[in-house]
Amino acid sequence: MGGLTADYARLLTSQTPLIDLRAPAEFARGALPGAINLPLLTDDERHQVGIRHKQDGPRAAFELGERLVSGAVQAARLRGWTAFLDAHPNAVLYCWRGGARSQVVQTWLSEQGRDVARVAGGYKALRQFCLAELEMPRQWVVLGGRAGSAKTELLQEIPGHVDLEGLANHRGSAFGGRTTPQPTPIDFENALAVVLAQRGRAGTLAVEDESRTIGRLAIPQAVFGAMQAAPLVVVEVPREARIDHIVQGYALAPDASQAHLTAALDNIARRLGSERHRQAREAMAAAFMDGSAAAHRRWVSILLDWYYDPMYDHQLEQKRDRIVFRGDATAAKAQLLRATAQHP
Repeated sequence: MGGLTADYARLLTSQTPLIDLRAPAEFARGALPGAINLPLLTDDERHQVGIRHKQDGPRAAFELGERLVSGAVQAARLRGWTAFLDAHPNAVLYCWRGGARSQVVQTWLSEQGRDVARVAGGYKALRQFCLAELEMPRQWVVLGGRAGSAKTELLQEIPGHVDLEGLANHRGSAFGGRTTPQPTPIDFENALAVVLAQRGRAGTLAVEDESRTIGRLAIPQAVFGAMQAAPLVVVEVPREARIDHIVQGYALAPDASQAHLTAALDNIARRLGSERHRQAREAMAAAFMDGSAAAHRRWVSILLDWYYDPMYDHQLEQKRDRIVFRGDATAAKAQLLRATAQHP
């Protein structure tokens, strides 16, 4: 039989395929990047076993589980596990604490001639590894710039960067929500921890300047605190180029939605004020009727002048002591590359 593995760093940084045997509701609350949920027990079955455990003890609960997952049910679940193992022969099993569920499945697979390891301590141990990774001290350099400065694209060109917005599935502004949902807070933390573990603990990591929250997700405090103390590189892009970038990335993007953008605009109505909100809303509606980039430039321009630029300039003033460089995209990239040059 495959035995136990407690090499959490290798499992996560090498993107070892993981079979999560927990019930679907457990998986939905938080899992590891790339893990597939092939549960031993359904939510209802787990509920029944839990009640039996409470009423009659662990042995009775185990016997009920054996009855619930037997015969055709067991055969169907074995087919699911073996099909995944056919495609991913190096996959590893885990349940909540590396206990009964993963042991049972490991034994069943062994009887089928499948030698599969399971994670010592299960998901709980992997989660603790991730939480510890988030607390590890690291050196950061932060990229700032006004809205529309293509900071995300610039950051992608820097080895050793960390894309918080990509991990959060949100572009970080009032209009940054996507049509697909954000991950759960636990999934976001786990994914970030895996990226940090892959990057290692030496050298300097580049990251985009963010507020504490990205959409509805909070950056872990240790990471955010380090970012707030890190040197700041500010990229400066002409206003017209920023407007063009926003129009292409938001208004004319393949997933652009008038309803979504209008709702985002309404969410900042109080900050804009009623008259400015009305003008921006009318300009947005007219632009979607027109469909041209030129028409969309009007509402984007309104938001930059009345909302984003004043807010950013105020926030940047609070960070002026951290600014180590200001310049165009080419120069900012060179500065970031120098700052992260020692990263392996």
